Parts: sequence; C-alpha cells; structure tokens
Amino acid sequence: MIDLTKLTTEQQNPKTKAIDEASALEIVKLINAEDQTVPKAVKKILPDISRAIIVIANRLSHGGRLFYIGSGTSGRLGILDASECPPTYNTPPELVQGIIAGGTPAVFRAQEGAEDSESAGAEDLQNQKLTNLDVVVGLSASGRTPYVIGALKYAQQTGAYAIAVTCTENPETEAHANLSLTAVTGPEVITGSTRMKAGTAQKLILNMLSTGSMILMGKVYGNLMVDLQCTNSKLKARARRIVMEASGCDGETADKLLEQSRGEVKPAILMHLAGIDYETAVQKLKENQGRLKQALK
Repeated sequence: MIDLTKLTTEQQNPKTKAIDEASALEIVKLINAEDQTVPKAVKKILPDISRAIIVIANRLSHGGRLFYIGSGTSGRLGILDASECPPTYNTPPELVQGIIAGGTPAVFRAQEGAEDSESAGAEDLQNQKLTNLDVVVGLSASGRTPYVIGALKYAQQTGAYAIAVTCTENPETEAHANLSLTAVTGPEVITGSTRMKAGTAQKLILNMLSTGSMILMGKVYGNLMVDLQCTNSKLKARARRIVMEASGCDGETADKLLEQSRGEVKPAILMHLAGIDYETAVQKLKENQGRLKQALK
C-alpha cells in the first residue's frame, strides 16, 4: 500500500474542513482564496524556471525536441501546452509534444491505472526515438508517479535533459531529473484533488516554459506573436493587426504585404520596414536565425 501521508498534496486543508456546510458563495470564496496562493508558490522557483527555459531554447535551436509527459491532469496539461505551439509560434507539430499515460483515450476519460507502470513511461519515450538533444519535462503533482519516474530515468539514460515539475516537498522525481521545478502549493481545497491548485501551478509553469523558450528563440517581436499561423479568420485578422502595429502601415498595405509574403507575418513586417521583397526578407531572416530585430539591423 502506498503511503500518502508525507505528500503535501495529500494533506487535509484545515481551512476547508467545513466546506460541505458552506453556501455556494462561501465555497467559491474559499476556492478563490486558496487559488491566490498558487502564483506565490511559483514565484519562489522563478530562477529555476528561467534555467529550464534557457536549456529548452538552446536544445530546440540545435535540432532537439521538447516532450511533456505525465498522467491524468498533468498529462492533459502537457498536451494542451504542446498543441498551442504550432498555431502560436508556427512550430512543426513534432517540436513540442505531449504524452499521457494510457495514450489518446486518457485525454478524454481517466485511465488511472496507467500511471502505475515505470516501464510504460520509458517505452512511450523510446517510441519517440529520444536523443541527447531532446528535453523531457516530467509532470507529476505528487512527485512520485511511477510512469513519470520511468520516463525521467529513460531520458537521463539517453542523455536527454530531464526536468521534473511537481508540487510537493522532497519529490521522488527530483532524484531522476537534471532540474527539479518544485512549486509547493499545499493541501488542496478538496483533499487530494490535485487538478486544482497543483494543476494551476503546473499550467503556470508550462506557460512560462513554452512562452519563454519561444521568446529566446526569436519568435516574438516586442510582445507580438510574429510567427503565428494564419489558419482561420481570427488568426488572419490578428496577423493583419500585428503587421500594422509592428510596421506602422495601414490595413490596406498590411493586406498587400501578407498576400506577397504568403501569409507569413515576419517577412511582411521586414518587407515594409526594410523596403525589400519577399525573397530577400526570407533570406535576411534565415541569416539571422529568424530574429526580426537582428534582421532589421
């Protein structure tokens, strides 16, 4: 039998012991008050998160990939973050990937037993032909999930950089990671329901890992997502607005630039600001590793 008594995430929260007697308004106030402690827990580990971002950006820039791997809520959060990278930053789908214990069915319906196998975590990464250029982020609120520990062990064996993201003190995952991001969020509003504060903390950390690494890779100009994919009407409208804001041109000019640049925002901006054609803009960006500000200089 697993001993959960030492896990911070499994402790009973003294502030919510009578929540079953509370009114609807009192319930949401209690949840909200506990939620406000989460960013403070994440703030304590910002230096470690920044180290992780630097590693991820460096490895992705040199041919590596980023894998998020976890079970349950943690696994779903990894998949969510990975799936947003292609439309936001125009990355190939294989660059950032989310893997969940139990496979695709576990995304939609809980497969709780899937997390108990270390070998399954290793096998799921082995199927991705992991290399020493890759980064593996193991997500486990409890810091003891066998599936995640197996994945982290395998990552280290292959020379991939292993990062553990957890929400409890002294996590077991720390022993199997190059870097441990431990945001201690404390007992949950509902005892053991780690989809709440622990899940929120993991989401905040994942936001930073993907966004921060993409910024370091030159995929943002100012605070504009200049590498987005124009795959629907909303994103086309956003691309138009970004070209206008970044280059100072009007809407009609932005439309013409995007037409000439095949919908690519970054070359469109460079074309207008530098007074060059599409082919030259693409070459300039290539020479500057896709960094718009460097290309403009």
